Amino acid sequence: MGNEITLKTYSLTSFKFIRAYVLTMRPYLLFVSGITGIAGLAFAGSLNSISFALIFTSSFLSYGFGQALTDCFQIDTDSISSPYRPLTRGIVSRRHFLLVSVTGLSLCIAVFGIYNPLNLIFGILAGFGLYTYTFFKKKWWAGPFYNSWIVVCLFLMAFLAGTAGNRFPDPTLFILFTILVFTGYANFVLAGYFKDTEADKRTGYNTILVVYGRKISALISDLFAVISCTIAGIIVLPEFLFNLSAFPGLLFLLAGIFNSFNGQIKLHRIEEDNDAHEAISLVVHSYILLLSSVALILQPGWFLLLIVFYLSFNIVLKYRPCLNQV
Repeated sequence: MGNEITLKTYSLTSFKFIRAYVLTMRPYLLFVSGITGIAGLAFAGSLNSISFALIFTSSFLSYGFGQALTDCFQIDTDSISSPYRPLTRGIVSRRHFLLVSVTGLSLCIAVFGIYNPLNLIFGILAGFGLYTYTFFKKKWWAGPFYNSWIVVCLFLMAFLAGTAGNRFPDPTLFILFTILVFTGYANFVLAGYFKDTEADKRTGYNTILVVYGRKISALISDLFAVISCTIAGIIVLPEFLFNLSAFPGLLFLLAGIFNSFNGQIKLHRIEEDNDAHEAISLVVHSYILLLSSVALILQPGWFLLLIVFYLSFNIVLKYRPCLNQV
């Protein structure tokens, strides 16, 4: 017992605490919020490098702070499905994690708010959504949808920060891109539940996997995937037909569809929770690639940036601490 108390009193600035917090942030998934922020910034036109860096960094880190925050309320199920995480091992203080998470999210929202005060409203809404997500995760009809509207808020905040209210995009394109973000992320959330089915069942999380099983859940995931790929295709393909500069976007689109197709096939073949990581990984790849394809239609000059971004994601994902977790 004495040793446990000592472990829980790590200083907030100690290397062990920082390492534990970074591990909880899931560095390999920061690229999910990063590409969502890039998607919003793609509407901004020209943006100076400092503004781009600040808004992108806030987008990139927001997933990690949000993930650490929600983990503070899901220790019960994570203790079964993800025993490697610091909170489930009991080596860090939940109160300290809450403090760092709320502070980090507040700083990210502040950056968005500096560029457009409207973002303070979306930031508060997103923060409330993260705080209440665990409650809605236990409802089979809510989980993926509830998580997705929070990510749409991030997309909107990056858009508002990048444009500062001075640019008004084509409404059809903007609505389609927003739906792509919503359905693409909903599919990632739903696929992620496949690795936690048994743990959720034992701890009272009535996710769609627990209530209806893998087969029906995979079919619903297929629907999300089809909608996402179709929307990306509707945006990218016509541009390519009339403008060869859209070729980089086409490459990302084809790669995104390929990964999506393979991911859905693997999702249907899952028989145990530990088999889910390959399918989930492919769904994440698809999300990043599809959003990149549309972003390149708006910003063809970002091709090299997005190549580096995607390669970096692959490297960080490869060295994740637990290979059967994504």
